[in-house]
Amino acid sequence: MSIIIFLVVIIALIIVHEFGHFVVAKLSGMRVDEFGLGYPPRALTIATIGETTYTLNWLPFGGFVKIYGENGEGTDPRAFGKRPRILQALVLIAGITMNLLLAYVLITGTLIMGTPRALSESELVNAKDVELMVANVLPGTPASLAGLLPGDSITHAKVSGTEWQAADPESFSKFIASSNGSKITLHIKRNGNEEIIDATPAVGIASNDSSRFALGVSVATVGVVPLSIGDAIIEGAQLTWNATKLTAIGLSNFFYSILTLSADLSQVAGPIGIAGVVGSASSQGVSDLLSIMAIISINLALINLIPIPALDGGRLLFVIIESVIRHPIKANIANSLNMVGFAFLILLMVVVSAHDIFKIVG
Repeated sequence: MSIIIFLVVIIALIIVHEFGHFVVAKLSGMRVDEFGLGYPPRALTIATIGETTYTLNWLPFGGFVKIYGENGEGTDPRAFGKRPRILQALVLIAGITMNLLLAYVLITGTLIMGTPRALSESELVNAKDVELMVANVLPGTPASLAGLLPGDSITHAKVSGTEWQAADPESFSKFIASSNGSKITLHIKRNGNEEIIDATPAVGIASNDSSRFALGVSVATVGVVPLSIGDAIIEGAQLTWNATKLTAIGLSNFFYSILTLSADLSQVAGPIGIAGVVGSASSQGVSDLLSIMAIISINLALINLIPIPALDGGRLLFVIIESVIRHPIKANIANSLNMVGFAFLILLMVVVSAHDIFKIVG
């Protein structure tokens, strides 16, 4: 099921990307010969509207737009290579722009739906799915030894016939302190499963009161508070910008590490790893799935912007060079560079995918 959801997500993101190229190419007066769902070979022709044929293809991994003259061929003034270079550049960055715009829409949508986050006391009235979540576990403490992990949700606790059940960090701390060192049974939720953990509080852990019994865990009230459309639009833009900035920094550091032969593949996920993340997010709910989809869309946009031949960024670099030297780059040179860039990307994908598999079987 995870693989199916992953494929649906990737197909949607690529189609949105290609739709950006398609729309701007049309608006720029270029001749668009084909808009394909999936990759060739062709399964069937859906329709032909004007000069554009819409097709369904056998390899269901995205889509493509075939713009006449994009490889330098043809003398038609509507060919890609014959249009003003500013229009060529706009067509190339249109796919990237659409992926960033989609990420913004998805993030804004999740804010309107409501996403789990730490709540203030004033927000509890309007919150839903409120729970007490473990934020941090100090190493070597009773909580750590008992196996509590960040992200665990504590539903209720028992000690010596007394039971606690709430979502208030203060009442939980008081309950632990009142145990006087007796073993406490904690009922938790972890990754959607319910578990029971026994932990014995100890003194000397709480920094503000070393005589108080504690577990060595910090907790927070977490819940879902939907934002208004206006607030979501503003905060969605801020979150999209921050996510884009952090992703750009991460990608820059990664490709720099490749050039310096110091890349740490343990910090990188390929298609197999991403499929697992998407599957896990989908099991947590629609909001989590849309959030992951937004992050992948941002990554897809920025990766395409990298000036590697065969990517939009590489083709954009060619357009910039042509505008400087005042004549087109020879087709055989451009094609050779594109083949080298494509080979590099395939090699990188194979290496990262192999590392994904090693992490799973290892």
